[in-house]
Order: sequence, then C-alpha cells, then structure tokens
Amino acid sequence: MNNNWFKDMAFYQIWIRSFADGNGDGIGDLYGVYDKLEYIKSLGIDGIWFSPIYPSPNADYGYDVSDYKDIHPDYGDLEQFKKVLNKAHELGMKVVMDLVINHTSDEHFWFKESCKGGDDNPYKDYYIWRDGKTDKKGKKLLPNNWNSLFEGKAWEYNEERGQYYLHFFAKKQPDLNMDNPRVREEIKDIMRFWLDLGVDGFREDSIAFISKVEGLPNGYPELPMINGLRYTQHGPHIHEYMKEFREVCEDYDCFQMGEMPMTGPDKAMPYLTGETKSLDMVITFDYMNADNFLSDFIRRPFSVIKYKKAFSKWQYAMNGKSWNCVYIENHDHPRVVSRYGSEKMWRESATSLAASYIFLQGCPFIYQGQEIGMTNLRLNSIDKYEDISSKNAYMTFHTKKSKSQRLYYIGEGSRDSARTPMQWSDGKYAGFSTVKPWFYLNPNYKKINVKAQEEDEKSILNFYRKALKLRKDNDALIWGDYKEYFPKDKNVYTYERTLSSEKFLIICNLKGKYISYKMPEEYEGLKGELKLSNYEDGHRLDILRPYECRVYRYE
Repeated sequence: MNNNWFKDMAFYQIWIRSFADGNGDGIGDLYGVYDKLEYIKSLGIDGIWFSPIYPSPNADYGYDVSDYKDIHPDYGDLEQFKKVLNKAHELGMKVVMDLVINHTSDEHFWFKESCKGGDDNPYKDYYIWRDGKTDKKGKKLLPNNWNSLFEGKAWEYNEERGQYYLHFFAKKQPDLNMDNPRVREEIKDIMRFWLDLGVDGFREDSIAFISKVEGLPNGYPELPMINGLRYTQHGPHIHEYMKEFREVCEDYDCFQMGEMPMTGPDKAMPYLTGETKSLDMVITFDYMNADNFLSDFIRRPFSVIKYKKAFSKWQYAMNGKSWNCVYIENHDHPRVVSRYGSEKMWRESATSLAASYIFLQGCPFIYQGQEIGMTNLRLNSIDKYEDISSKNAYMTFHTKKSKSQRLYYIGEGSRDSARTPMQWSDGKYAGFSTVKPWFYLNPNYKKINVKAQEEDEKSILNFYRKALKLRKDNDALIWGDYKEYFPKDKNVYTYERTLSSEKFLIICNLKGKYISYKMPEEYEGLKGELKLSNYEDGHRLDILRPYECRVYRYE
C-alpha cells in the first residue's frame, strides 16, 4: 500500500448539520454540500472530512451511531452521498468518513439485541456489561467508580438485562466490547462497505479507548474527571485490534487518522511507526490547551508559549518519522478567534492565527466557518444549548458561582459555538437556509459572511486562499524541516521551514499590541522576499504591529 498521497493535502472539515441546507428544511445536508463543493475547492482544499453523517438519534449529534451503513435521513441518502463523492473526486478532492467505533447509540440494533441477554444470543457480548457490587454494609454499588467524560457516572443500569453497561461518554453511547472478535469483524465489514463505495479514508473517533484493562479496576477517586482514563485509553490489546483494522485499509489506497485526546508524541508513536503502525496521523488535543486547564470550561488566559510549545513538540517528534495533523479549530471546541485571537481585532488576529499553523509540517485542517473568522455564540439560558457536554459542564463546573457567571463560562467553552449555521451571506438566515435553521444563528452574520469576504481582497477568506496556495506552491512549506526561534517569547511565534537551499521564515505576532522585534541571528543582514502578510502597507523589521504576520522566503 502506497498511501502517502495525503501528505501535501489540506483538508476541510464539514459538520454537516450546520454547513448548508439544500432542501429547505432548516437542516444542513448533502444537497447543500453538493452545491458548495466548488467553493470548498476554491479555498485550495484537497480533501473533505465529514463528521458523522450516519443515522443517529443525535444525543451527541452523530457520534451516537444507530446504523453504520446508511445516511441520516436529515442529510439525504446513499444515492446523494455517491453524487457528492463523485463530484468531489471530479474536482480533485478526497473524502474521509468519521469512523465511530468506541461506542454506538443505545438505539443501534446491536445494543437492543444485547439488552435481551441469553446464552444463545450472538449480540450478548457486543457491549461491556457488568453486575453491580455490594459493600460490607449491604449498600449497592456500581461495577466500579469510573466517571464518564460527558454525563455522570460511566455505568447505566438496564432493566431488561438486569445489568449495568459501560458508557465512557454519554449514557446513550454504550461502549462496544472490542474484545469480542465478532465486534471487530463487524467493524471491518463497515470499513469495507464505505471503501467499496469509494471513500478515501477514515478519521477514527476516540480510537485509543477501544481496549479496556481487564477487570475494569477502580480509578483514582481524587481525579474525578478522568479517574478511569488510565484503564480505558491505550489498553492492553489496542495495537492488536488496530492492526486488524489496518489490514483492511491495506487492501485499498486509503489512509487513517486517529483522534487521541490527552496523548503525547511518545504514546502516539507506536501507532504511527514500526511493526505496530496502524495510523497515518494522530489528532492531538494539545493545540487546544493554550487557554484552559483540562477542559474548555476551565478558562485561563491565552498563553502564546503554551501554544507554540504544543506545535513544536509534535513538529520535532514527527519530523522524518511520521506526519502531523495540524489544526486550530474543529467541531469539538469553540471558535479560535474568540479564544486565542480578538473579536475587536478580528481580521488581524484570525489571519495571524492562520499563518501560525498553515505552514507547519503536516496536513492543515480548516473547519467550516474558520476561513471567514466565525466567532463564539453566547446564549442567555443553558436550555438554549444543544451540546450534551455543555449541559453537563453547567452542572459540573463553577457551581458555586451565579447563573450568569456559569453561563459566561459555557459561552466561552461550548462546542455549540462551532456548530452554529454557516454564514454564507447577510441575507435572511445567513444564506444557510430558506427557512428558520435548526439552531441559533450568530447575530454577527450581517458582518461576517462568505459573500462579503469574497468581494474583499483583504478578507480573512482570501488570506486563507493565499496562504494555502503559498503552501501548495512551495515544497519547503510541505516537506521542509522545522525550527522554532525564541520559544520563550510571550508574544510572537517565529519558525522556519527549510528544504535544501530554500528557507521560509514565518513570524506571527499573536498579541493585540505593538511588539519590538529582532530577527533571528541567522537572518540578520539577509534580504528575504515578503510572500504573505496581513498588513498591506510597508513594514519595519524591528516592529510588529498588533497581530501582524509575515512570511518571508530566502534562497
């Protein structure tokens, strides 16, 4: 299998429910995607990653799958998906599906059958079932003390079966029992189904959780948020099971990337290299931790040093060994301009953040709306939020604060900010639909929208186009070695990409103030060609304006 074709690509992530409504029911769908494929291509995009588009009761908006071999009726059907797939391929873009196999929906056929129990039931052990426990005083206890990452304890009692099932995420997302070989065969069959249709690879959700430690022991009670993590992530059979799935992909020209929160390069490397190689890229959460502590809802001031350190750690570790997935936004986190940038200096901060990561070694991922600088949504009631993790956070974090203060933290950290309808125009419903959308529009769509930015040469949208074209046109920005300068600088991210005699120096002021700046010693006296900047007028080498970014080329 020679599947290194992805390495020079840029990807666009579609969270379909909020992307574009093509059939006028207020919900984004594959008809809308079909109509927008030329737009996606015009950005300089080579591949699309679809967040789950399978049938689902939407307890976690698609990440609770009830049928792996069909399309959610809200989004279309398999015939429409094939049309999207074929058109994407005609435009020169690959298509990647989200493969959610740590858990299913509790409305999946497998789970409904598993609830029945019975020794002769083939689905009996498709999930992780356990009896409860009783302490010395006769008090009934759960099978262990684990908490779920989304919703209360990690165990839920099922009356029909008379046992508890494990859900490391939401209650309606029971964990599959990957130790059952029948389950692994089901997963391989699902993979072949989509690969035979023509998809080009998979983004594998929470993939490091699929093998649990035998015995499911209690976790550390002093770490309530993540007390079961050490027993559920990178488990004893993970590489064995991942190898089986990799063998399926080896029959096709496809690639695999795996989502691995709270995983550093050392833990990731066995998945990416050597005899246990089972993935082509790992999606780390490290890039998302520069303004929080463990959770987006526990806010900290944005740290440029933490931001740079996260990227550099992975750049150095992967160089010459594997490949990076680099991103600053996706469906799981609030909008980056509102987090790491500035809504007051919206254009400048959005473009500087773009330059800070697009030229790193690896595949840049752009999330829908990121390319126009969409910002966070702030609602005045927790009941207006849809995201299950946001509702859980409201009941978990900052509980001693006032309701308004708790809502502030939800507004700053909610995944729902990344899931507001795409802002295509300043017309009614932001051009997303002809009817009222399924979720709240951000009121700033009158200003922030694709149509306005198409017509503005200096817009965030056109900056993304220029940046992606610059990357695509220069091998040093794809294959070159990485080196960071001034890692302790609290304001500026400076790094170079080098290939043979060609060098690029990327300088990004990530603060909203003027900064005195001195070029790296190696570049003093050299004359570089300014290839990209987010300020139009002349520049001084010794001063960086607020959120100013510059990309120089040297020979």
